Amino acid sequence: MHLSGTWSILNGLIAALLFSTLTPAIELDINDEQSIKDAASTTTYGMMKWYAGNETGQIPGSFPEKWWEGSALFLALLQYWHFTGDDTYNPQLSQGLEWQSGDKGDYMPSNYSSYLGNDDQMFWGLAAMMAAELKFPDTGKFSWLSLAQGVFNTQTARWDTTACGGGLRWQIFPYQDGYTLKNSVSNGGLFQLSARLARYTNDDKYTKWAEKIWDWSTSSVLVNNKTWNVADSTEMSNNCADAGNYQWSYNYGAYLMGAAYMYNFTNGDEKWKTPVDGLLQKTLKTFFPKGIFEDITCEPTKKCNFNEILFKGLTSSWLAFTTLLVPETAALIKPKLASSAEAAAKSCTGNGNSSCGITWYQNKWDGTTGMEQEISATNVFLANMINFDTGTFAPVTAKTGGNSTSDPNAGSGNGKDGDDAREKPITTGDKAGAGILTLLFVAGWAAAMAWMVIGA
Repeated sequence: MHLSGTWSILNGLIAALLFSTLTPAIELDINDEQSIKDAASTTTYGMMKWYAGNETGQIPGSFPEKWWEGSALFLALLQYWHFTGDDTYNPQLSQGLEWQSGDKGDYMPSNYSSYLGNDDQMFWGLAAMMAAELKFPDTGKFSWLSLAQGVFNTQTARWDTTACGGGLRWQIFPYQDGYTLKNSVSNGGLFQLSARLARYTNDDKYTKWAEKIWDWSTSSVLVNNKTWNVADSTEMSNNCADAGNYQWSYNYGAYLMGAAYMYNFTNGDEKWKTPVDGLLQKTLKTFFPKGIFEDITCEPTKKCNFNEILFKGLTSSWLAFTTLLVPETAALIKPKLASSAEAAAKSCTGNGNSSCGITWYQNKWDGTTGMEQEISATNVFLANMINFDTGTFAPVTAKTGGNSTSDPNAGSGNGKDGDDAREKPITTGDKAGAGILTLLFVAGWAAAMAWMVIGA
């Protein structure tokens, strides 16, 4: 064979390999309900290829190195079923949500509880709450509503007044790095969960806690109720005088969603309309600099870790539900969700199987691949289903069709709200394992922050 012929064949093979990694973008017509469903079907299939919990020898709902992400996966599946009516993945969804609930029904499973943070547990509580609000059938030992109540009870029992006048710590146990921090997503998430429980049950206990968390947050450096800046975290060692001000979309979204629920629950109380408007305007201004959703702290420098890739997907969902709870916000939110979904669809051309990217604003695949990318794309596609709401998409309450069984004492071992929910015996092995995992996480986080600063 002549050398020129060899190079010709090699060049052909290289070209074939390069082009085989790209497929046409997902077709998405934002004005066509079926087109949105089809796009979401493609990305939902893509994200479920990363899930093995239903396979022989695997643990349902388990992602050992990133346990909280199971909740993000199931939140997306709940919305996929709710907005499309496709129940293909409901068995895996139901099994995984139940399996990880823990012995007490508080999402503190023994395999992971020794190194979980309050934010990790909280996201599973929000998934259970959504299951109750969307009327996903109760199937197991614990009802979806009781699981959300179990998380609420264990977390409010951890409300900390040793510094900063209150607030929830980031981490649960003293041996965890981050135990001396109070952060926005933990407190904003508990605020949101409390607001959703208040609306669903009409129990004044949850209303009072929602107000308490909100009032503490806005009196702290975390939430500025004049500029509507939401900081990431604050350190207890100086009584929370200063804040780490990295801007993450899900910090804003957690508080915005809670305020939207309280506004809806109180029939339009101005106390809640003001923060809805303020947080919404700040969110749209900060995270849509090009008219397309972007987590600005990590995307421009291409340093988003697997946690951060999920943030705008979660917040896209919260923005969509905000329009259902506060209809007057729809005119601002819908165009942003539409442009972001269209850009996200253009990013889904990777690996020959429509894999999606992180940076939607590039309008093309950015070469990244992962479950997190598929979850966020699924969320932003489904968020646009609100355009076709006929009055059936809004979350229900116990008075408007919700039938998940309530257990106000859920999560406590002795029938008292949260009494033994804080601790379980911690072994030396637990501490060692948690220390290693936390060290790796914090080291990775610090490195990511350093790269962002250098890249900026």
